[in-house]
Amino acid sequence: MGSGFRKFIEPYRITRGNGFRLKGIDPGDTGGLTADKTEARELLEEEKERLRGLQEALYAQDRWALLVVLQGMDAAGKDGTIKNVMSGLNPQGCQVISFKAPSSEELDHDYLWRTSKALPERGRIGIFNRSHYEEVLVVRVHPELLLAQKIPSALVGKHIWEERYQDIRALESYLARNGIVPLKFFLHVSRAEQRKRILERLEDPEKNWKFSAADLAERKHWDHYQAAYQDLIRSTSTEEAPWFVVPADSKWFTHLVVAAAMIDALDGMKLAFPEVTPQQRKELAIFRTALEAEGGKRRKRS
Repeated sequence: MGSGFRKFIEPYRITRGNGFRLKGIDPGDTGGLTADKTEARELLEEEKERLRGLQEALYAQDRWALLVVLQGMDAAGKDGTIKNVMSGLNPQGCQVISFKAPSSEELDHDYLWRTSKALPERGRIGIFNRSHYEEVLVVRVHPELLLAQKIPSALVGKHIWEERYQDIRALESYLARNGIVPLKFFLHVSRAEQRKRILERLEDPEKNWKFSAADLAERKHWDHYQAAYQDLIRSTSTEEAPWFVVPADSKWFTHLVVAAAMIDALDGMKLAFPEVTPQQRKELAIFRTALEAEGGKRRKRS
């Protein structure tokens, strides 16, 4: 995957949020590509093979880490993206964290505590299924949730969301300066496609377990969520921590874009396997000679 594919992902990369409009990106867009399931699967397998090689070098070099943040409305495809894009990665170098409603312990800490302690180690790819951005999404749409966070009332003012954007920008800048590269994806699904997917969960017995009445309740706040997403993307898109607003009505296209963006980010790290020193080569030669001699002795005995 060369520079040509980077041009393919660029329309969805947001590094400066000024003037960004969510309606400017069509959830049904496929970047000019048309692919049936077989073609899409082949393209994704090529990307996953490239990802596997890059992950191996990332793990061996043990200097950088990649933080993948997946956000989106219910049924936008976060779980499916993890399953289809990350399935080929080595579990030793990959960790997936899903963030649900905060626990009582988490509510006793600052709002960034639970995600900060789950950051990936060097050499690893960390995947957040939902993230610290819930604090400027769900909590913004349902401001009564702020009460549960026990923040002193004098600190909960009209500028709290902008203050949280400042916190998040500072955190992500800090991570980038320490070799943890943030890569953020908003899976941009249309309201019509979400309705279709929720109905599938109701109609397919094997998908019934995915359905939650909360999905329908949150769907009523669709416009509020869209406004909150647009605002946070405008406020937290930077060169160090870009947002990718990924059209999500076609699942195969979502998977291709996410994988391509991950490859692009890992390529940018200039990964390489650790070099063996001359002294280490001498030691390896000694070990090899000893092992080969041991094999010869066994053959003579037999």
